[in-house]
Amino acid sequence: MEKLSRLLNEIKPLEVIGETDKNVVSLESDSRKAVKEGVFVAIRGVTTDGHKYIPVVASAHVGAIVCEELPSSLEKGITYIRVADSSVALGQLASAWYGHPSSRLKLVGVTGTNGKTTTATLLYETARLQGHKAGLLSTVCNYIDGRAVPTTHTTPDQLTLNALLAEMVEAGCEYAFMEVSSHAAEQHRIAGLTFTGGIFSNLTRDHLDYHGTVDNYMRAKKKFFDMLPPSAFALTNLDDKSGRYMVQNTKAKVYTYSLRTDANFRGRIMETRLDGTLMQLNGHEVEVQFTGRFNAYNLTAVYGAAILTGFDPGQTLIDMSRLVPVAGRFQTFRSPEGVTAIVDYAHTPDALVNVLDTIREIVGASGHITTVVGAGGDRDHGKRPIMAQEAACRSDRLVLTSDNPRTEDPAAIIADMKGGLSESELRRTLIIADRREAIRTAIMTAQPGEVVLVAGKGHETYQEIDGVRHHFDDREEVMKAL
Repeated sequence: MEKLSRLLNEIKPLEVIGETDKNVVSLESDSRKAVKEGVFVAIRGVTTDGHKYIPVVASAHVGAIVCEELPSSLEKGITYIRVADSSVALGQLASAWYGHPSSRLKLVGVTGTNGKTTTATLLYETARLQGHKAGLLSTVCNYIDGRAVPTTHTTPDQLTLNALLAEMVEAGCEYAFMEVSSHAAEQHRIAGLTFTGGIFSNLTRDHLDYHGTVDNYMRAKKKFFDMLPPSAFALTNLDDKSGRYMVQNTKAKVYTYSLRTDANFRGRIMETRLDGTLMQLNGHEVEVQFTGRFNAYNLTAVYGAAILTGFDPGQTLIDMSRLVPVAGRFQTFRSPEGVTAIVDYAHTPDALVNVLDTIREIVGASGHITTVVGAGGDRDHGKRPIMAQEAACRSDRLVLTSDNPRTEDPAAIIADMKGGLSESELRRTLIIADRREAIRTAIMTAQPGEVVLVAGKGHETYQEIDGVRHHFDDREEVMKAL
C-alpha cells in the first residue's frame, strides 16, 4: 500500500483531477489485473492501446488512472492523472513502488546488436567469482544471485524489471547486469532506473520489422546513453562506426575499448583455436575459453566494465581465464570421429559473418564448413537473402532450413533466402525445411575434421510454428546426431 501523493512526486503530471491524499494497493498496466483502489497506467503499446480499457478499469473502481488522454466521462471517486508519456510515467512509478531498487545496486546495462548476452552474463559471472552477490537480466535467463528466473523478453517491462531488481536487493546483491534492447529503450522500459554504467558493443542491421530503418534502430540504442547520469560511465566500442555516435550527447564519463587502436581498454588476439584464444588485455596475456574476434571484443568490454564498476584489475584478469561461453554462443561439440559442430545464436547477417570468418580463420582454406541456417518468420524480410548469401560465400556447403517460422510458410521464408544465392551457390545448397532433419543430415554426412555450424537459435529451446511453441533445442539435436 502506498500514498498516491507520494507516487505522484515521482512524475510530472500535466493535469490531476481528483483526490491524491489516499492509499492505493497496486500498480498495473494490464487492465485484466486492475483492482479496486489500485493504480492503472494506460500504455500505448505496439498491438493495443491501454486507453481503450479505461472504462473497464473504471468499473472495477480503481483508485487512480494514469493516461495521456482523459476519457470523455470521468467516474466519481477515481483520480485521473494526465501525463505526456504513460510509458515513462510507468517506469518512474514502478521504480518508486518497489523502493527505487536500481539506486541500491550498481546497475550496468549492455546494448548493441550482438554481444549483449555474452557481455552481461560474463560480468555477472565475474562478480560472483570475486565473491560478490549479483543479479542478471538477459535473453537466456534472469538470475537473482544464484537463483534462476525464466525470461520472456531481452528486457522485461517496467513493473517486472523493478520487481526483479527489488528481489536482487532483498537477496543482498551488490551488482546487477542487464541487456538493454532497442525495443526497451524506444518503449521507455528503462525509464526511472539509475545506471552505474552503460556498454555499447556494435550496431548492424536488425529489428527493422519494428524500427523501420537502421537510423531509427541506431537512435533507439542511443537513447540509453542519452539517459545516463553524470555519475555513470559509458564504455563504447571504438572500432564500430557507431561507437562515437552513441556517446555524443551522454552526460556520463566516456571510456573506450578497441582491438585496433589506442583506447582505455585495449584487447589483442595473439593465437586462436576452436576451443580458446590467447589474448592480451592492456598488455597482460591471458588464455580464455572463447574463440573469435567477436568474443575478443566482448571480453575486452567485460574487462573494461569490470574495472570501471570497481572490481580489482589483477583479480579480474585472472578470472577472465575462468569464464566459460554462454549457452548457445559458439558452443562447441565434437564426435569421436572428429566432426566438430558449433551451435551459435547468430541470427543477423553480421553475426553470421563473424562466426563463419572465425571458423575459417581456424580451419584454413582447406577446411570444410557446412552451415545450417534459416530465418525467422514475421520479421525483417530484407535480411533473408543477405544471410543466405553471406553464409554461402563462407561455407563449402549450405543447408537452408526453418527457424521459428511463426505464422509464415517455411517454404516462403526459404524461397526469400534462396533469392540471395547465385547458380553456383545453389548447386551446393540443400533445402531441408525440417530443422531436425537438416541438422541430422549435415552432421551425418560430415567427414572427420569437418565443421558444422548450426546458426540462428543458440540457447532457444523451442520452435514457434503457427503461433505455438514446440520443444526444440539445437544443442540436443546436435548431440543426438553426433
